[in-house]
Amino acid sequence: MAYCIKSYYTSDYNSGLRGHKRGIKKESDSPGVREINMNLYDNNLYMEDINYVKSLNLPWGKLKNKSLLLSGATGMIGSFLVDVILEKNIIDGLNCTVYGLGRSEEKAKARFSKYADDPRFVFIPYDVKIPFKRNDLGTVDYVLHLASNTHPMQYSTDPIGTITTNIIGLQNMLDFAVEHHATRFAFASSNEVYGENRGDVEFFEESYCGYINSNTLRAGYPESKRCGEALCQAYKAQKGLDIVIPRLTRTYGPTMLMSDTKAISQFIKKGIAGEDVVLKSAGNQYYSYQYVADSVAGVLTVLLYGESGEAYNIADENSDIMLRDLAAIIAKMNGKEVVFEIPDALEAAGYSTATKARLDGRKLHELGWKSEYDLKSGIIRTIQIVRDIF
Repeated sequence: MAYCIKSYYTSDYNSGLRGHKRGIKKESDSPGVREINMNLYDNNLYMEDINYVKSLNLPWGKLKNKSLLLSGATGMIGSFLVDVILEKNIIDGLNCTVYGLGRSEEKAKARFSKYADDPRFVFIPYDVKIPFKRNDLGTVDYVLHLASNTHPMQYSTDPIGTITTNIIGLQNMLDFAVEHHATRFAFASSNEVYGENRGDVEFFEESYCGYINSNTLRAGYPESKRCGEALCQAYKAQKGLDIVIPRLTRTYGPTMLMSDTKAISQFIKKGIAGEDVVLKSAGNQYYSYQYVADSVAGVLTVLLYGESGEAYNIADENSDIMLRDLAAIIAKMNGKEVVFEIPDALEAAGYSTATKARLDGRKLHELGWKSEYDLKSGIIRTIQIVRDIF
């Protein structure tokens, strides 16, 4: 694997290839790092998922002999997408160079061990909140900003980092895309931009705007995602950058971190451990969910087919469910029960206040995307893969 280790000091970034390991943040002692040692590539079900996405009828020729840079390369969405492109290189000769950005070189080495000697994968340790200057890369054809704090506990324990990653980090990636003459930029937005359902619709179309109380700690995530979308429109108008916005809904799958504090991730972890599923509310929330393979297929569909300046919901109603029903399904799969527990103040501060957030995916379906997995089959698959690996 080609590594270009850079310092977290801005002056070292601006000096091109010159740099050193001083200042690199390590994650070896943080929760959830244990899961990066699992070898997904030896799991048949996981590789079936990768092969499914790489075999989709998409205009892959747009990526042939090109380069793609993505932030959040070791995250749930980013790591799966990296695997798809690199496997497409190996099997189908796509010859697309992938530049993956992430904060931990150690984590990347463990996660992408299969591609340690692949010259078409370059991992660059980097914090997106710092301006990214890399004159040695030349033109980069596609840039995807996937990095974001997406866990409720992070919203309450690191609200500043949540906002700055979504706004300052995005601006740094937009500036990089402009400077390196990118053909297209994709900003991974969120179902949270819709806020609370006002009670006037069943499904959120891309133009819907619900209610968010901006004067709260929890508003940091959805409001910064909204601001990020507006910033993308500003760069499109002022800098002439071609931009698309895939709006991801609540995604789950075998690439999730074991430190993930989203409700569905907590349920899945309990299922894997063979324990009762803990529900920390009445469970009346009615949300859209999506298995990671379908989410990545949606991101690629938007990247390669989407109309410039447009946002697209990545959602299918076959994966919409109330939280209490989701908990019951996972508990039943493992012969366990759903138990109720009152969340502590720190946990509660990070929870979404939206009670009904079902996304309308028709716009993306019109581009040819469709989900391969409904919610139940996706959950079964996730538990099987992660349980087999552990």
